[in-house]
Amino acid sequence: MRLSYSALLTVLLLAGCGGEEYQDLRDFVQNAGADMRGKVEPPPDIKPYEPFTYENSTALPDPFKPRKQDARNSNRAGQNQPNLDRPREELEDYPLESLKMVGYLQQNKVGHALIRSSEGKIYRVKAGNYIGQNFGQIISITEAEVRIKEMVQDSAGDWSERESSLQLLSD
Repeated sequence: MRLSYSALLTVLLLAGCGGEEYQDLRDFVQNAGADMRGKVEPPPDIKPYEPFTYENSTALPDPFKPRKQDARNSNRAGQNQPNLDRPREELEDYPLESLKMVGYLQQNKVGHALIRSSEGKIYRVKAGNYIGQNFGQIISITEAEVRIKEMVQDSAGDWSERESSLQLLSD
């Protein structure tokens, strides 16, 4: 009899768990997104491509054709132009940024600087020597620096001077 009571009790407990207890939550989850719809904006209107022809416009120069120098600029371009026919010196193969002044010495009252290249080779230079890739000529040498006059060309073809220097490297 005890066994039948326990079996009856188990059947009643299982019957109680199988009811519609969470049906309201199931209905809410099922119907929660029913009236919601996402909105996607239409893509913007695509404007057709219109190519620009430079021959039709006289106000703008064609960027794909070289500019012609007028007579006024050609005189100025040659005015400061460096001598391109002279023999190049060894230190003109290196960018000025890669060269370091590592020493100074004086011989027969003439100051000389010791310049180390990026490859580690030491060169002795004096005023008048050429150095760097921008037609740099050494103006003066002191115990602490080498002053250099460089010639650089702008996009219009004009040459202009600029001064640079190499400071004595202190290790």
